[in-house]
Amino acid sequence: MSQTQASATIEAPLADVNTVISDLPNYPSWSSAITAVKVIESDAQGRATKVELKVNSGPLRDTVVLDYEWSAAPAQISFSLSDADLLTAMDGFYKLEADGDETILTYALTVELNMPVPAMMRQKAEKSFIDQVLKELKGHIEG
Repeated sequence: MSQTQASATIEAPLADVNTVISDLPNYPSWSSAITAVKVIESDAQGRATKVELKVNSGPLRDTVVLDYEWSAAPAQISFSLSDADLLTAMDGFYKLEADGDETILTYALTVELNMPVPAMMRQKAEKSFIDQVLKELKGHIEG
């Protein structure tokens, strides 16, 4: 299964972008697609490792529980679906690359539903969700 991904250049240092991405409970303050976040488990450094999110973006509407993987942070933060009502997969990652005073942020996502959906429609929904998140994140960080 191929992942859908897109990148954005954010006019902020990598550490600042990482701080926002790592602050999962505040996602609803800048993301219209993520309406609620509840941290279920955290690691020894206080980073969320199991999180319940309410997703509401076009055809992607569900309450999902994601497992976050921080071993490659801050260069990459990965997540995978633990539980959901409608989705059977929601896996992806944020990859951060410093570019001078800016950060290149790549967001990759694969979503599968518990009903048959043509690949083209699924990828269109993934692309729409990714573009929305990147646009809102960039706007939030850059002010």
